[in-house]
Amino acid sequence: MSSPKTLDPRYAVVAGACLTQFMVIGLLFSYSLFFKTFEDEFGWSRTTLSAAASLSFLMMGVLATFFGHLGDRFGPRPVLATTGLLTGLGFALISQVSAPWHLFLIFGLLISVGMSTHDVITLSTVARWFKRRRGMMTGVVKTGTAVGQMLMPLAAALLIADIGWRAAAMTLGVGAAFFLLIAALLMKRPPAAAETTDNPDEPSGNLRSAMGSRVFWTLCAIQFLFFPTLTTVPLHIPVHGMDLGMAKTTAAALLSTAAGASAIGRLTVGGFSDRIGGKKGYLLCLTPLIVSLGSLLAFEQPWLLFTAMVIYGFAHGGLFTIVAPTLTEFFGTRAVGAIFGAVVFFGTVGGAIGPILAGRIFDVTGSYAPAFITLAAMAILGILLTLTLPVIKRP
Repeated sequence: MSSPKTLDPRYAVVAGACLTQFMVIGLLFSYSLFFKTFEDEFGWSRTTLSAAASLSFLMMGVLATFFGHLGDRFGPRPVLATTGLLTGLGFALISQVSAPWHLFLIFGLLISVGMSTHDVITLSTVARWFKRRRGMMTGVVKTGTAVGQMLMPLAAALLIADIGWRAAAMTLGVGAAFFLLIAALLMKRPPAAAETTDNPDEPSGNLRSAMGSRVFWTLCAIQFLFFPTLTTVPLHIPVHGMDLGMAKTTAAALLSTAAGASAIGRLTVGGFSDRIGGKKGYLLCLTPLIVSLGSLLAFEQPWLLFTAMVIYGFAHGGLFTIVAPTLTEFFGTRAVGAIFGAVVFFGTVGGAIGPILAGRIFDVTGSYAPAFITLAAMAILGILLTLTLPVIKRP
């Protein structure tokens, strides 16, 4: 009698990566559901509330290369276990805030560590396990993000309505810490033999050599240009919907709509990137991103925002999926965690500015239109830079 087949360990890694994505980004999206409550109870401005999240984006970039190095050296499990527990603790502590600096401390020191590893560690690990289907499996992992974006804000809205915002924050934070620890235990680095490339022509660079390449700096600039949209729209679109008359749960559904479309974007772009390469993959994502920003400018009726969110969601999901496969395409897997972290840093510099700028623009003008115009202009410049990337011949 033949022995039963054992489960391919690669798919346990994919499951752990999906769960990590679900919890970390689901929590981040849920934060925007607390905006109206903080405005009403404390009188805090949207500039202040946005700045707290922006600090976490900035710290995410600052820490990403450091944690990328740790992941390259020690593997994903201990890094993700530590940062996952800190992230859950941070969100639970939101239940105790009474001054703006509390939010800045929580987002800057705790929530940011989970954000700095949720992509860099999980996706670099997946890139090491999968040689021929990196793009597709990256897309599968990033669907965890999409599901988190769909379900966690709705859960947050229901919890806030049912048990109050303080108990809701505590419940979400404790639950996240538990599930992030489970996710970390599923993650492990492949044995050395499994990391050996199937393609002898695949590049095998380190961070120092990558930084000597024009392609590296072009990718950093592109990340800087599109990332502000990916941090600003999810943070401000629910409260924008509420400004237009939506109920809180309906506004949360805007995020769920974008998340559903992003799942399609992640799988589509992930699958196509294996065939068409990173350059065309970026173009496939940046084009609908610009269309979605134009739609947000043109659409004034609340229900039309859902159409804009479908277009935006596809682009959002694709852009979060295309980066890791593109980096391995140009630089290989040897130091992909550190290289990924460096590129993420440049994105988070722009990503930290975007939500603050949008909040300030609204506080001054009462409109998000100038912010949407600025984001669209940056995305157009990102397309122009993408056109300068070389095309790698597919094996």
